[in-house]
Amino acid sequence: MKREDTRTATGLSLPVVVFVVFLTLRLAGVISWSWLWVTSPLWIVAAIIVAIIILYIAVFTYRYRKHRLN
Repeated sequence: MKREDTRTATGLSLPVVVFVVFLTLRLAGVISWSWLWVTSPLWIVAAIIVAIIILYIAVFTYRYRKHRLN
């Protein structure tokens, strides 16, 4: 009988850990930052992903149109 090794990645990513630290500090009253900055580790990562996707689509569209015209 063959045993399949099915490991899955578990744990938290760095932005989530930083968010939890910021959230804890904010709720404990150690920092008085705006909630915008407390949640920034989450939305900055999301904004970077969206920017990469938009850049990829723009490059793909440019190459497709250039290839189509030739």
